[in-house]
Amino acid sequence: MPCEVAARFLILYGSQRGQAQSIAEEIGQQAAEHGFTADISCLSNQHKYNVDHEIRPVVFVVSTTGDVDPPDTAQKFVRKIKNKSLAHDHFSHLRYALLALGDTNYANFCNGGKTIDSRLQQLGAKHFYATGHADDGTGLEVVVDPWIEGLWDALKKLFSSMSTSNQQGTDLRDCTQDNYHKNASGQEKNKSDLEVDLHLLKLSEVDSEKGKTITSDTSDVETLSTALVASLKQSVPTLSESVLNVPALPASYLEVHLEQGSTERSKRLRTTGIDDEQNIAYQPGDAFDILCPNRASEVEELLLRLDLQTQNNCAVQVNLLKNSSKKAAKVPLHIPQNGSLQFILTWCLEIRSTPKKAFVRALADFTQNGSEKRRLLELCSKEGSADYNSFVRDANVCLLDLLRAFPSCLPPLSLLFEHLTKLQPRAYSAASSSLQHPGKVHFVFNVVEFPARPEHPARTGLCTGWLADHVSSILRPLGTVPASEHLGTSALPKVHVRPRPSSTFHLPADPSIPVVMVGPGTGVASFIGFLEQREKEREVNQEATFGETWLFFGCRHKDKDFLFREELERFAHNRILSHLIVCFSRDEPDAAGTLNSPTYVQHNLRLHAKNVASILLKDKGCLYVCGDAKNMAKDVNDTLLEIIGNELQIDKLDAMKIVAGLREEKRYLQDIWS
Repeated sequence: MPCEVAARFLILYGSQRGQAQSIAEEIGQQAAEHGFTADISCLSNQHKYNVDHEIRPVVFVVSTTGDVDPPDTAQKFVRKIKNKSLAHDHFSHLRYALLALGDTNYANFCNGGKTIDSRLQQLGAKHFYATGHADDGTGLEVVVDPWIEGLWDALKKLFSSMSTSNQQGTDLRDCTQDNYHKNASGQEKNKSDLEVDLHLLKLSEVDSEKGKTITSDTSDVETLSTALVASLKQSVPTLSESVLNVPALPASYLEVHLEQGSTERSKRLRTTGIDDEQNIAYQPGDAFDILCPNRASEVEELLLRLDLQTQNNCAVQVNLLKNSSKKAAKVPLHIPQNGSLQFILTWCLEIRSTPKKAFVRALADFTQNGSEKRRLLELCSKEGSADYNSFVRDANVCLLDLLRAFPSCLPPLSLLFEHLTKLQPRAYSAASSSLQHPGKVHFVFNVVEFPARPEHPARTGLCTGWLADHVSSILRPLGTVPASEHLGTSALPKVHVRPRPSSTFHLPADPSIPVVMVGPGTGVASFIGFLEQREKEREVNQEATFGETWLFFGCRHKDKDFLFREELERFAHNRILSHLIVCFSRDEPDAAGTLNSPTYVQHNLRLHAKNVASILLKDKGCLYVCGDAKNMAKDVNDTLLEIIGNELQIDKLDAMKIVAGLREEKRYLQDIWS
């Protein structure tokens, strides 16, 4: 009987910031509850798996980094499967499912997963389950949760088919096309699940450990009137009266000990791992990761809330729990052994991250008050998805906000270490050229502000707020001498950075190639570096031919936020910048203005459509777009399609093919963020 062997499948993940890995581990954790055994590996660990000869079903979970690329951990795998010498049936033995993670704020949605998916198909691999495309812009869980739910039936059908045929090579293509469809929200669903979906309110809350039905303690749950308005703290009917279907309780897998004594390791990490000063080479278009700490006030509040304020300097020991049911459990690498608790909460854990439903579910088990526990269970339940989206995800609620809202919740430190992700650096584009400023790099940033809401107090972005505090001592009014000229180097604020080189977002090697730059707001930063670079290149090689440079810049107010105005006007005056095209979205038109005056950069692109089209289509020039992904980059892309369509008199589909070709040739490049 091959059943035991057949019930084993492989999960491979490619993760940049941990989301794909977390989802892969969640699939592995749930597998046992459905009668399967899952082996899990990162795509980078190619010594642990071999898809060239893999007879088990394979589930891929792959994110996208930047605008187009698979994550760093998947790059080697992608290069391997893209080998042109591979036969067209190289993966004809492979049965797989793929969950791609992406963000629709970027033009190439889920491109990392799509790249792997299409190449596997080209080489003969076959789906046993429809590919899922999860959107971080609207909430990954909207697609991820139902995709995982449908995965188990798909696996059961596959294993049943394999058992019936008594071989691994059965053609299961029909399983994909006939058994799955998309519902109104675009999610992949199994037809056999429809009745379950229609009767979710009849399902009971399921205990994750034993699969038994449990009932929430509602003895002290307040009776809610329909006149009440839903909030983070409370629900209204019908949710408040529903039987809940909650996610599985995540298995605990860490134990944490606090020891009085030396924390020299954390001091050493601070001085050697973070404070490392060195001259770093970079090109205009590169970015730098800024390593910023969590807010000291928030760390102190968290310590106080967990009743650990007197143990902030204790050394932390983290070990795996014996007999944990978590598959492939390991101590997180971003938590240093023997570091002080204060150091770990300040520099290692993302305490501002929005808690996922699994974390909310775990927090409910450490909440004493019945009504508070019920509300946390509602927020993580299927029935409470709308409330979770409104009051947790969309509201940018963090762990501290939940602990404020639910005062009887007192989680152990181990739970935080299990669910809080690594504190990630924030990337900022270089706004300078090392030719112009040897040994220095310039950054530009706007302070991100989150206004007060019922769910949380007013606060600034983690990194931008920290940077603003750092530079406040050296800010100067326009026209005055910079404070830094009066201060010694040791008195200047320290910012910890590391390079994040771009593989493509650079000026063309041939200076005669014309370039069009679109950079509203702080998106202009990279192009200051471009122009400084061109200025120095022209000084060194005055006989060379230099192509035209166009910059489309926009901001709200000409007199308030026209960044680098003096520098840009100087570049234009010296012909380093051939054309400076600006617009101001919030300024009233002057006496000569019209109601149709350009408001945004895409409007100016339309006004100069023939020039833009000529540069891209005839002169083989390059288009660079830098700035906001959510609105600006999409609008610019739509405008480019319109310009090319009008210029060549072709329909939108053909224009899209032209634009795709520009991307492939690395002549349409984006450095965008959401």
